Amino acid sequence: ADYLDNGNNKMAIQQADKLLKKHKDLHCAKVLKAIGLQRTGKQDEAYALAQEVAALEPTDDNSLQALTILYREMHRPELVTKLYEAAVKKVPNSEEYHSHLFMAYARVGEYKKMQQAGMALYKIVPKNPYYFWSVMSLIMQSISAQDENLSKTMFLPLAERMVEKMVKEDKIEAEAEVELYYMILERLEKYKEALDVVRGKLGEKLTSELQSRENKCMAMYKKLCRWPECNALSRRLLLKNSDDWQFYITYFDSLFQLIDESWTPPAEDEHSSEGEVHCSVEQAVKFIEERITEESKSSRPLRGPYLAKLELIRRLRCRGCNDEYKLGDPEELMFQYFKKFGDKPCCFTDLKVFVDLLPSSQYTKFISQLLEVIPLSATAESEIALPADIKALQQHLCVVQLSRLLGIYHAMDKKQKLTVIRELMLRYRHGLEFGKSCLKTELQFSDYYCLLAVHLLLDLWLEGEEMAVWQCLTLLEEGLSRSPSNAQFKLLLIRIYCRLGAFEPVAELYSSLDAKHIQHDTIGYLLTRYAEALGHYAAASQSCNFALRFFHSNQKDTSEYIIQAYKYGAFEKIPEFIAFRNRLNSSLHFAQVRTERMLLDLLLEANISTSLEESIKSMSLSPEEDDIPWKDLRDNRDLTVLFNWDPKDRDISEEHRKLSLEEETMWLRIRSLTLRLVSGLPTLSHTIQPKNSEKTAENGVSSKIDAIRSLLQQLEAAVDSGKKFLEQKIQYPVLGPPPTRMAGFFSNGSCECQTSLFYLVSDIYELDTNGLEDSAEIQERIGNSFKSLVERLTDLFNKCKGDLIEVRDGTLKTHPNLLENLVFFVETISITLWVSSYCDSVLRPFKSNLQKKKKKKKESSVAMPPVFTHFLDYVTELQTLTSNVIDHIKGLEIILTALKLEELSLKDTLLLQEEKKFTKTVQGKVQSSYHHSVQEIGELLKKRLDTIKKLKI
Repeated sequence: ADYLDNGNNKMAIQQADKLLKKHKDLHCAKVLKAIGLQRTGKQDEAYALAQEVAALEPTDDNSLQALTILYREMHRPELVTKLYEAAVKKVPNSEEYHSHLFMAYARVGEYKKMQQAGMALYKIVPKNPYYFWSVMSLIMQSISAQDENLSKTMFLPLAERMVEKMVKEDKIEAEAEVELYYMILERLEKYKEALDVVRGKLGEKLTSELQSRENKCMAMYKKLCRWPECNALSRRLLLKNSDDWQFYITYFDSLFQLIDESWTPPAEDEHSSEGEVHCSVEQAVKFIEERITEESKSSRPLRGPYLAKLELIRRLRCRGCNDEYKLGDPEELMFQYFKKFGDKPCCFTDLKVFVDLLPSSQYTKFISQLLEVIPLSATAESEIALPADIKALQQHLCVVQLSRLLGIYHAMDKKQKLTVIRELMLRYRHGLEFGKSCLKTELQFSDYYCLLAVHLLLDLWLEGEEMAVWQCLTLLEEGLSRSPSNAQFKLLLIRIYCRLGAFEPVAELYSSLDAKHIQHDTIGYLLTRYAEALGHYAAASQSCNFALRFFHSNQKDTSEYIIQAYKYGAFEKIPEFIAFRNRLNSSLHFAQVRTERMLLDLLLEANISTSLEESIKSMSLSPEEDDIPWKDLRDNRDLTVLFNWDPKDRDISEEHRKLSLEEETMWLRIRSLTLRLVSGLPTLSHTIQPKNSEKTAENGVSSKIDAIRSLLQQLEAAVDSGKKFLEQKIQYPVLGPPPTRMAGFFSNGSCECQTSLFYLVSDIYELDTNGLEDSAEIQERIGNSFKSLVERLTDLFNKCKGDLIEVRDGTLKTHPNLLENLVFFVETISITLWVSSYCDSVLRPFKSNLQKKKKKKKESSVAMPPVFTHFLDYVTELQTLTSNVIDHIKGLEIILTALKLEELSLKDTLLLQEEKKFTKTVQGKVQSSYHHSVQEIGELLKKRLDTIKKLKI
C-alpha cells in the first residue's frame, strides 16, 4: 500500500505477488495488485482480478475500501453499489456498511434506493441524520422526476408527512432538518405554512447564516404578495443596518406596490405583523433623509443611504414624477458622493448605474466640476498636473473612467485622442511610483490608465489606423512587465493577438492566467476558438484537453460534493450541485470542444498513423448517434470578462448575446454533422461479393447509406440557415463575442467542396451496388464530380495566396484570413482523401475482377470502363495540387524568415525609447507565431501527400 501511495506501482505489484505466493486467498493483496495494474495501464487485467475478488463477496473492510478506490479510478461507481449490497446482506446490522451503501447509491444518483437505504440505516441506528437522508432522497426523486405532477402528488407530500411525524414527536434536532422542512413546503408552494415554520419555534434553530430567518420570511412574503409585511420588515432591517442594499430594493419595490394598490393602514390595529408600514413617497423621502442624517454620525462612512437617494430619484423618474419631491439635483448629489467616496475604486461602479440621470448636455460640465476638487499639483518636469498620493490618483482615475463611460473620448477626433493617450500613459508611468513596494501578485495602482489608453488606441484601429494596434500590444506588454498578475492585460493581449492571427503568444498568456475549474467553461472559448483556426494543431489539442479534463472530472467531483452535503446536512446545496452538473453537461463549450477535438484527431491521425476506421472506432463514433443536447444547450461563456467603459450603445447587448449563441449553435451543427458523415465512411466499405440488392438490404449496408444521405440533407439545411444568418451582417463589439469560423467556411468555398464530397460518396455507393455494366451514366456523373472537385480545391487554394504579413508605409499588416483559409484547405483535402480511399476500396475489386476475366477470355483488349481513367486522372491532379500548395507554403516560410522587422521605421513619434523594445518583442512574437503556423500546416500536408501517393488502383 505504501508503494501505491508513493506512485511506485511496479514495486506494489511485485510485493503483492510475493504475498499471494504465500497466501493464495488474500483478497486485499489481489485488489492492491489490481490497483497497481490499473495505474500502469493494464485495465483489462486489473478488472479481471477485481471481479475475481468481488465474486467472493468480501466483507473485510480493507478489501472493500481498496475495491472502492479501484472502481472509482476505473470510473465504474456502479460496481461499488453491487459490492456493498452483497456486504450488507452478509452483515445486516453494520451501520458502517449501510452508510457506505447509501453513499455508493448517491454517487450514481439512485434516489429510490437511497431512500430505502436511509430508512434501513435508521432502523438499525435511530439517528436523525439517517432519517433525513431518506427524506432528502424523496426530494431528489421529485426533482429528477420527468412528470411534475408525480413529484407534487407523490414524492413531496410523502416527504412532508415524514418530517411532520418528527415534528409531532418533537424529534427535530438540527438546523438542517428545519431547512429541509422549509425546502419541501416551498417546493409544494405552501408558502403560508413555510412562513409559519420560519416564524415559529422551529425557526429559532436557523442561526448559521446571518439574517437567515429574515431572508426566508421576506422570500415568502414576496411569494404571497404580502407587501405591507415586506415593507415593514425591510424598513426594520434598514434601521438596524442602513448599508444593506438588498433591503433598500425590497423597501422600494414594496412601497410602489402599495402605492399602486392604494393601500391604507388600518385605523385600529397595527399596520402589519412586522410593524409600521410606509405607503407614500413622502414617508420614503423622509425615511431616506433620516438614514443620511444618521450616517453622518456613524464612525465609518456608509454608501448605502446616498445611493438609495439616487435610486429613489431614478424610480420616481421612471414613473414620470420628476422633481416634485425635492430630493435634490442628481448631478449635485453625484458630485457630493464623489467628494465623499471618490478615492474608493468602487466609486465608479456605484455611479455608473446612475449616469442616465444626467442630461447629455451637462456631461462636460459635470466632469470638469469633478476635476476641480481633485488635489493635483503641477511639477516642473511635467506639463500636466499630477496627483501627490494614491487617494488623489484614485479620484482622478474615477473621473477618467466616467469620461469614457459618458462618451466624451469617443467624440474626439484622431489628434485629440492621441493627446489623451499620451497624457494617460504619462499618468500611468507617474503612478507606478506609488506601487514600488507592491508584490508581484498585486496590481499597480495606475494600471487602469494604461488599459484606458489601449481602449482609445483600439478605437483608432477600428477607424482604420493600422499602426494603433501595434501600439496597443506595445503598451499592454509594457504594462504586463510592470504588473505581471494583471488578468485584464493578459485577456486583452489574448484577444488582440488572436485578431491579428498570432496564436503562439496566447497559449503562454492563457496558462499564466491559471484558469481554475469552472473558468475552463467560462473563458475557455478564448483559446479553443482560435488555436486550430490559426494552424496551431498541437496547441489546439492541448487546449481541448484542458477543457475536456475539467468537464469529465466534473461528473466525478459533483458526486463527491453531494456526498459531503449529505454528511454535513447541507441539504439545500444538493439540488444546486445537481443543477450545476446538468448545466455543465449541457454546456455549449463542452459540445464544441468534444466535436472539434474528434475532428482534430482525425485530421492529425486518420490514414496517417492509424486507419480512418480504427480512429473512428477508438472514439466510439457512429453516424446514427448524436450526443449533443440541442434543446438544452447552455451558453456559459463569460462575455464581459474584459473590462470596458463603453457607453451603453457601444457595449455588448442582450441582442449580441442571443445572436452569438445562435451563430455558435449553427456552426456547431455544421461541424457535428461533418464529423458524423466522416464517421459513416468506414461503415460503407463492405466485402459482399454477389451484388444483389436483396443481399445488401439484409446485410444492413443500404441502411448505412440512408443514414449518410439523411445526414447530408441535414447538413444542407444547416448550411442554408447559416448563410441566411450571415446575411444580417452582424458586427459584434470589438471586445464582445468573437465571431465563429462560419463566414470564412462559406466564403472560401470549403463548404461547397465538403458537401460535394459527400454527394460523391453516394454516387460511388450506387456504382458499387449496380456494378460496372449499364452504369455509363453514373460513371459519367462521377467523372464530372472528380473534375469539379479539383476545380473547387484549386479555387480554395487561390484564396490562400498572398503575403501573410506585409510591410506597408513602415507599418505591419497581417492577413489572418489567409491563414484561416489554409487551415480550411488542409481540412478539406483530408476529407477529400478519406472519400477517395473509399472510392479506391470500391474500384479495386472491380479492377481485379476485370483482369481475371481478361485472363480467362485470353483477349488482348477488354475495354476498361471510363471510371478508372477518371479516378487515375483525378488522383494525379490531387497530387499535383497538393505539391503546389506545399511549395507555396515553403515560399511563405522563406518570406516570413526573411522579414527584417527591426528595420521597420516606426516613424510615429508617440513611442518613447523604452517602448520601442516592447514593439520589437511584439512584432517578433507575431512573426514567430505565423512562422510556426505555416510550419505545422506544411508538416501535416506533407503527410497527406504521402497518403495520396498510395491511391493507385
